[in-house]
Amino acid sequence: MKKCALIPPVLLSVLLAAGGTGCNNAKPEQTPPAAAQALPVQTITVADVPVPQSDEYVATVKSRRSATINPQVDGNLTQILVHSGDRVSAGQLMMVIDPAKQEATVASQEATNQQLLAVYKYNQLQIDRQRRLYADGIISKDALDQSEQAYSSAKASYEAGIATLKTQQQQLAYYRIMAPFDGVVGDIPVHLGDYVSSSTLLTTVDENRDLEAYIYIPTERAAEVRTGLGVQVLDSNGKPIENSSIDFVSPQVDNQLQGILAKAPVRSSVLRTGQLVKARVIWGTTPRPIVPVLAVTRLGGQAFVYVAKSAGTGHFVARQQAISLGDTVGNNYAVLGGLASGEKVIVSGTQFLMDGMPVMPLPAAPPGTPPAAAATGAAL
Repeated sequence: MKKCALIPPVLLSVLLAAGGTGCNNAKPEQTPPAAAQALPVQTITVADVPVPQSDEYVATVKSRRSATINPQVDGNLTQILVHSGDRVSAGQLMMVIDPAKQEATVASQEATNQQLLAVYKYNQLQIDRQRRLYADGIISKDALDQSEQAYSSAKASYEAGIATLKTQQQQLAYYRIMAPFDGVVGDIPVHLGDYVSSSTLLTTVDENRDLEAYIYIPTERAAEVRTGLGVQVLDSNGKPIENSSIDFVSPQVDNQLQGILAKAPVRSSVLRTGQLVKARVIWGTTPRPIVPVLAVTRLGGQAFVYVAKSAGTGHFVARQQAISLGDTVGNNYAVLGGLASGEKVIVSGTQFLMDGMPVMPLPAAPPGTPPAAAATGAAL
C-alpha cells in the first residue's frame, strides 16, 4: 500500500477543515452529529374565558295556534273541500256534514214560531180590549186577570220559540266545518260518506308562528330552573339554530316524565310544529381555560395537549400534558383541569411532535388562514 507523505502541521489543519487530507487511502474524520433543529410550531397563550355551564335536553316545538278539528255533531260527510297541505284562511269552509236532519228541525221550529206568534198577537189584541172593558166597568177584575195571564203566557211561549230557533240554527252551523284561523291543513284521515261523531279526528290546522320549545327539566334541577335562563336551540347535528330564554316554568311536575315543563319562544322559520330539537339550557358561566379542538390528541381515552415549555434562554421543548375536557365552546374545548392560564399550547404540527422535542413557538395564524398556508408559513 502506498504511504502518504508527511504533511506539515499547518497544511494538515487546512486540509482537515476542507474535508480531507488529499491521501487516497486516508479515512475521513467522523464529524459529531449536529444538535437537533427546533421545529417551528404555532402556539396560543391560554386565557380564562367565561364558559357556559349547560345541559342538553330533547324538546318539542309546538305552536300556540295549532288546532285539532273534531266535529261537534254526528252525521255523514258529504263534502271535503280541502286537501292535506292546503293553506286555508280563517272562516274558510273545509268540510260539510249532511245537515238534512237538522235543517228539518230548524224548519219545524220556524213553523212552530209562526203559530206561537199568531197566538201572541191575538192575546195582545185581547188584552188591549179587556183593559178598555174593565176601565168602562163592563168586565170584572177576575176576567181581566185571566186575559193578562193568557197574554203573558203567549208572549213567553213566543220568546222561548225564538230562543229555540236560534239554538237550532247555531247547531245547523256546526255541520259546516270552518278553518279556525289562517294555517296549513294537516292529514285528513276521513273520507266522503264516513259517519263522524264528536270523537272523530277530521284534520288539523297549524300556523307556523308563535312557536314554543317545550323542555322537560329533570326534577333534580328544580331549584335552579327559572324564567330568564338562556336556551340555545340546536338541530339534530348539534348546530345552533336560535338563542332564546325560558319564559314559563310549570308549578307542577309531570307525573309520567317526572320533569318540570319549561317553555322558550322560538321564531326560526326552519322549525315546524311537532319537530324534535335539542335545547341547551345555560345555567350560568364559569371562567375556564379553552383550547382549540385541533390541538387536542387522545391516547387510550385520555386527552392531551402539547405545551411549549422553556428549556433555557430562547429554547423551548414540547411537553405532552394530560387534561380534562368539558363542553365544546364553538371550535374549542373547555378545560376542567390539567392546564393553567398563561401556558403556551401548540396548535400546529402536533402529529409530528414527541415529548421533549425542541420547538420554536410562533404566534397562531390569523382566523380564516387556510391550514396549508399556515403550515407553509410556520415551516418558513
